[in-house]
This record gives sequence, C-alpha cells and structure tokens, in this order.
Amino acid sequence: MRFSTLATVAAAALPLSSAYWTGFNVGANNNDGSCKSQADWTTAFNKLKGLPQHITSVRLYASSDCNTLANAVPAALATGVKILVGVWTEDSAHYTAEKNALEAAINAHGHDWIIAISVGSEDLYRGDTSASTLSQQIYDVKGMVRAMGVTQDVGHVDTWTAWVDNANKAVITASDFIGLDSYPYFQKSKISDASAVFWSAVDATRAQVNAVSPGKWVWITETGWPVSGDSLGDAVASVKNAQTYWRTIACACFKSTHVFWYAYQDYSANPSFGVFGSNGKAIYDLYGC
Repeated sequence: MRFSTLATVAAAALPLSSAYWTGFNVGANNNDGSCKSQADWTTAFNKLKGLPQHITSVRLYASSDCNTLANAVPAALATGVKILVGVWTEDSAHYTAEKNALEAAINAHGHDWIIAISVGSEDLYRGDTSASTLSQQIYDVKGMVRAMGVTQDVGHVDTWTAWVDNANKAVITASDFIGLDSYPYFQKSKISDASAVFWSAVDATRAQVNAVSPGKWVWITETGWPVSGDSLGDAVASVKNAQTYWRTIACACFKSTHVFWYAYQDYSANPSFGVFGSNGKAIYDLYGC
C-alpha cells in the first residue's frame, strides 16, 4: 500500500541456496519525514544485511522523489545491494522526471544493479489511470531501457483486486512480471483466517495471469501485518499477530515465490507494519525461515 510517503522501497535478497527473492519494504523517507541521504540508505542496507535472511537488494516505488536513485544507487553499490526500480506514473511532468532519473542512474552506474523495473504502483487500485494508458507507459519505459542495453524485466505492481479485473488485461500483457500486493489485514480478516485469505488472492491472480499471458511470474511485492494501529473489523493490529503472520506467510513464501515484506521501519505510521522499532531493533522474532 502507499502510505504517507510517495517514494517507498522494498528490500529483497536472493540467497545462493534459494530460487526466490525474499525481502522487505523500506521507506525512502526517514521517520521524521526527511528524505534519506546516501548515508541513511547505507545504514538501512547494512541493517537489512544483518538480518537472518541476509537481505541484499531493494525495491523502489519511485526514482526521482527524494532523489531516491541518486542517493540509493551509490549506497547500494557500496554495500552489495541491488534494486527493483520503481517509476511513478502520475502526471506527465512527474513521469518525465522519473524516467530522467532512471536514465541518469543507468548512464552513471550501468545497469547491473537493477533487478527489474516496476512502472507504477497500485495505480489501477486507486483509479488514477486506465489500463490502456498504463500499458503504454510500461512499453514506453521498456523501450527506453532496452535502447540503453537493459534486459531486465519491466512490469507493474498493483493489488490482487486490480489484477483479476478483466478491464486491466492490457497491463498483464504489457508486463514482463506481475507485482501483487495483498493484505488480509485490510480485508478485515481474523489472523486465524489470514493465510487462507492471502493464498486465495495469490491463486486468483495467478489464474488470471495464466489465462491472459501464460508463464509470467507473479511476485508478492507487498504483504505484512501491523504491529500497532487501529483494528479493521476482525483484523487486530498487534505484535503477536504480526509474528503469527510472519511465521505463517513469510516462511511459506520464502520457499515458493518472490516476496517483499512490508515493512522495514515505519514506527510513526498508523497502522505501523515496521519490523524494526525506534530503537533500531527487531520488534518480533525473524528467525526460523
């Protein structure tokens, strides 16, 4: 989900022993609202690398906001981190700035640091654009980076409800990969039912993708459970429930699909999904998977 900050990232790592990316979302803003500097990115990357899963990559929603690529790419290169790039698509001036920031980063640093590129995030869920417009932007960015020698996948991230909508088939066709955001908490699910709700969303998205463009991968680009915040129906935000969701969903996903957990740190948000608290320590146990 897109919360208080526009430029948000998801951290991921692909261990040598695994066939899947595993990771966390990380905000491009500090908790006081300021933009992360290169030093801030370096600190975040090193903390992620210290997790049991040894997180060594990041996913970004935007490229120009908060000078995200300008600051994050040098920090990533210095710490051995790679990036799933994001390009924000709303309004033409912003979209142009995003493409320019991506182009500048590739010109400055090559493209080995890129995992893939996501054009837009939850645009269809919010109703900010049409499938036709978004699909053309995906082709546009793909054409730009292919001309620069970039061969990594270019796709889009959205909610499962957007992906299963037949009106959005053009975006599936245009995308090399499908980024899926699924939150049983926002579906007002009991924690005891969360696993079934989550996998139902994954299965529905995979079925739609296979019907439209067989063989394309569905990545879990956001999921998690809040450690604090308001209850939504039967969904209760708590450290205990966040731990339960981690052990039920993360441990299964890490063995079966690409997944980017929400979130690294957002302790000033309501609800707060952050795994790391204001003291810089993990709020709940991340071992076991």
